[in-house]
Amino acid sequence: MRNVVHRHLGKVVAGAAIAVAGTAVMIGITLPGTAGADETGSTRTAGQTAGQAGQGQAGQAQGQGESQGTAVPPGVVQQAPAEGEKGKGRDPLTDDEIARVEQLAVNRQLLDTSEDVDGDRGPQRLTVDLAEPEAAEVDAPDAPRRAEVTFYDYRDDTLVTRTVDLDSGKVVDTATQRGVQPPPAQAENVEAVGMLIADPLGAGLRADYKDATGKKLTSAEQLLVTGGIYRATPGGQPAALDRCGEHRCVRLFPKVKNGPWIDARSVVIDLSARKVVKIDS
Repeated sequence: MRNVVHRHLGKVVAGAAIAVAGTAVMIGITLPGTAGADETGSTRTAGQTAGQAGQGQAGQAQGQGESQGTAVPPGVVQQAPAEGEKGKGRDPLTDDEIARVEQLAVNRQLLDTSEDVDGDRGPQRLTVDLAEPEAAEVDAPDAPRRAEVTFYDYRDDTLVTRTVDLDSGKVVDTATQRGVQPPPAQAENVEAVGMLIADPLGAGLRADYKDATGKKLTSAEQLLVTGGIYRATPGGQPAALDRCGEHRCVRLFPKVKNGPWIDARSVVIDLSARKVVKIDS
């Protein structure tokens, strides 16, 4: 990992796209360019999600308390926000609608029986999108307006999709799937890079960061990071990654803030099994 990056250190200025087109072909993923690495926006998001990672550590400590017989209070489902600003027809969801359906989609049962990427109670939120109308509703001017909220439950590796009717505020459909792996949410990317930084296999990442900045890499907040899903192929990876696809596994593309990209293709992080595994890049 380190030797590849050293050819670029000092030559890649802030905002420049990573110049490894051949790599994108090898791994079947288009590496993020300048537009996908907005310094201001990505930094803010990473900070927020790194805070979630900190909450995950608290969740792990809480789990230890359970094993030692300490009582843990039950999860609490927050009341959904007021309706706020509403869109019409096929208008994109408003911020108020997104905040509302995220709360409506999680009932007490889902909260208490699922875990997010940090191991905390409740599923990992992935996306909130306007639902497609049913066939009979396509041309109807008063067609119901619905939203689809997707979650990942790390307790049993299932993708949960819940459809919320925006007018009634009720969940009208729930679907669960296994082996379906949408792109990782930013909170998952931040958790994965935190695992890599703390792992012995993150030595190259830490060394390259030190070479680029002169500083020690200790936290995901020091990087801008995107990630892609890694799927296992028969005989194509170490045995430790054979369940990727059933498990939620990611490959990372970290970037020094206001600096170069760092090549981390030689490792895969299995978020479900909490493992960092080296592969042939």
